[in-house]
Amino acid sequence: MKVVLAGAYGNLGADVFRELVKNGHEVIALDIAQRDIGIESGFDFKKIDVTDPKTLEGVCDGADAVITTVGLTKGSATVSNYDIDYQGNLNLLNEAKKAGIKNFVYISVVKADTAPDVPMVHSKYLFEQELKKSGITYVIHRPTGYFYDIIKVFKPMIEKGKVTLLGKEPVYANIVSTEDFARFIVEHMNDENVTYSVGGKEKYSYEEIAKMCFEASGKEPMIKRASPVIFDILAWVNKCKKNGKDAIIKFSKWTLTHDMVGDTIAGDMSFAEYIKKSFEK
Repeated sequence: MKVVLAGAYGNLGADVFRELVKNGHEVIALDIAQRDIGIESGFDFKKIDVTDPKTLEGVCDGADAVITTVGLTKGSATVSNYDIDYQGNLNLLNEAKKAGIKNFVYISVVKADTAPDVPMVHSKYLFEQELKKSGITYVIHRPTGYFYDIIKVFKPMIEKGKVTLLGKEPVYANIVSTEDFARFIVEHMNDENVTYSVGGKEKYSYEEIAKMCFEASGKEPMIKRASPVIFDILAWVNKCKKNGKDAIIKFSKWTLTHDMVGDTIAGDMSFAEYIKKSFEK
């Protein structure tokens, strides 16, 4: 198949890219910038900006399917999640419709329909709705979170010797590796009009994750709990600064105070083993 992959050089996108090439698919790799991910053939690269429909003209011509991992994952003072996750993907969807694409695969987030006050989540839900009514056969994936993202959050706290969790009740997640998730995406890209809530094989509370991180680092566990209101204050301060970081803070609060558990298990990579390797000297 000829597959258009948007966000091809992001963390998840690169793993999907490798999986597509490994399975013999021809890839049209779309991104705002290209980097070396170890793939030398089997693709064409096209530089695009999803906020500018002109850069998307013709990118889907002759293709069979589109997979998009596009989403704003950091604070920005110039664009919002509604500009990227919603409108940017909508621009790509409109181009796919013009080209007669048969299958459209979108990477959303677990519980996307439950957080209208969290831009990083709500913007994805709005696009899901557009995709469902587009007439194109779709697959929507709602992952619970990725191994590397959780370590990116916990490792700096572990290095400082203290982990702060939110709220009094335990919160659980069965996060998934991007490698396992990428295989699942490619295996199911021809499914028809389905939504998968995708997680990994192991479910842990954030306190259990923190303890595993401390053990892997050789440090004594020190875990504190704070009121989620602190994040509300931080979000308000950053919103006043207009730096775009309030969206990240709202998303962090949401993920740390809600169970992120998917009912579809992808792959067999162990998060516990990943933690051990992440703290190896």
